Formats: sequence, structure tokens, C-alpha cells
Amino acid sequence: MNFRKPHQLGILGMNQRNGDYVMAYNPRHLYPLVDDKMRTKELALQAGIAVPELYALIRMEHDNQKLGNYLSTLDSFVIKPAHGSGGKGIVVIESRYKDAFRKASGDVATLDELKHHVSNILSGMHSLGGLPDQALIEYRVQFDPVFANISYRGVPDVRMIMFRGVPIMAMLRLPTRRSDGKANLHQGAVGVGIHLNSGVTYRGVQSNNVILEHPDSGYRMSGLTIPHWENLLLLAAHAYELAPLGYLGVDIVLDEHKGPLILELNARPGLSIQVANGAGLKPRLKWIERLGSIPSSAQLRVQMAMEMLDAITDPS
Repeated sequence: MNFRKPHQLGILGMNQRNGDYVMAYNPRHLYPLVDDKMRTKELALQAGIAVPELYALIRMEHDNQKLGNYLSTLDSFVIKPAHGSGGKGIVVIESRYKDAFRKASGDVATLDELKHHVSNILSGMHSLGGLPDQALIEYRVQFDPVFANISYRGVPDVRMIMFRGVPIMAMLRLPTRRSDGKANLHQGAVGVGIHLNSGVTYRGVQSNNVILEHPDSGYRMSGLTIPHWENLLLLAAHAYELAPLGYLGVDIVLDEHKGPLILELNARPGLSIQVANGAGLKPRLKWIERLGSIPSSAQLRVQMAMEMLDAITDPS
């Protein structure tokens, strides 16, 4: 384990992230491309990039009264706010239970309770800035069985940080009992560092504490090879073409039947990924910054990521 100080590790802080990268490389007029999940989904579909299927979009309370009709043929699904952040407002339904629905957490919700939840979404309770919102009803990802022993109920995802369209760091986010089955680190999920060149996991972090075993199952989280890793890198690189933000977070899920799917994009991705990887973002960002031009080809940008790793010795 590495005990160097943050500046020796090249750790990127919040203020520097905001000033030197988010503000400098992310034009404000492009934010709606990632802050609106519906718009992101439409752009991905137009570009032929795989995303979870949309079953229904609820724009207003009048549509919410038809929720029972929208759900009548669905046994499992996800309800999420179009402008939500940090996993807020997302409800995952695993199955039907009598005349109600069983959530991923194991709790049961009635149709009226789901309507009430959608009403809260429409009112802006879970949206950025509290503005009126829309609710998406979409396909519930069936996660790849490779994660079965290290995920509690919910769906794990892979978070990648992209800079100028080049993947520079990645982690696996694992739901826990504490996070209520959600892959959100702020709610208690586990982040696991991933070797960018191989897709192999090596250590985890929960609430900034390094851990080696999943807190609920007790299984080791290191040494796992993420399936389809090269495809995930390429998918993340293609995401830059949907929303050309210089500093971008890309969340990808691995579905058992559909393979890699882009879940969402983030213009202000968090910094815990550095703790999970035991390495700072700054050396990688600086290496990319020194390059004169970046290839337009996603494949070449993935190759550039491998060149970056060869050029930089991370203190991990």
C-alpha cells in the first residue's frame, strides 16, 4: 500500500478539477447533452451506441396517471429522473409481487407509491437545481454473472474518466447493503481500482477507506478481469463524440445478454476514483495536455491511453 502524500501521488483536488479542467475544457453550452439523460440517450441511439432501452417517458402529471398502463407488461424496470444526479430518485424494480412491485432493495412498493415517486420527480425533488423534471422508465440491466459474488442486489458499473476523449482512469463501482443496492460511492457503494491496460481489478475503497473484500459478501475484489474490457474502453472513447466535453465521466454497465451499455455521462465526475486506484489524475492529465493534437478516431484515442500508461509510472 502506498503511504506517500497526496501531492507526491499527483492527486487532483476539487478546486483544481473545477478551475483547470471542468471550467477550462467543458463549454457550458454542452452541459445539457449530459445533464439531460433523455437527450444523452437520444444522441447515443442516433450514433448507434448501445444504451438501456426506454419504455416510457413521463413528461407531466397527466402522463403519470397512465403509469399502470405503462407498467402493465413489465416485470422489471427502472424509474429515474432525467436531470437527477448522484443516484438520487432512482427506483429499481426487480419483479412483481402480488399486486405490487419488489424493489432491488427487497422492499415492496404499490402502484400508488410509484405514482407518488414519479410526481416527486416531476416536481423537481431529485433534479439539478430543483427544476421541474421528467421521469424515464427503462430497461433494468441484468448484470454479468462475473460480479455475482461482489455486488449487493443492485447493478455494478464501470466509471471512466476521459480527458480530451482519451480514457485516463477507471474504477468498478459495487453496490452494497449500505448503499441500498446502488452503485453510488456517496451512498456507501465500493469503488474498485481497475488497471486501465488490462481491465483487472486490484483494490477497493469505501468512504475513503481501503478495503480488500466486499463488505457484505466477504469475497476479494482484486484479480477480477472485467469482461469485454477493450469494448468498454472503445465505448467510452465514442462517448466523447456524443458530448465533446474535455473532462468527462462515462458510466458503463455490463448486461448479461446485451453486453456493454452506456448508462450516463457526467460533466463533473467525482475524484474518489483516485483513492480506488491509489494514484492521482494529475500526471495523466498533464501528459494528455502536453500533446498537440488528439486523434479523431476513438480506436486511436484508446491506443493513446495505453501509450500514456507506458510513459507514466504511477506510484501504486
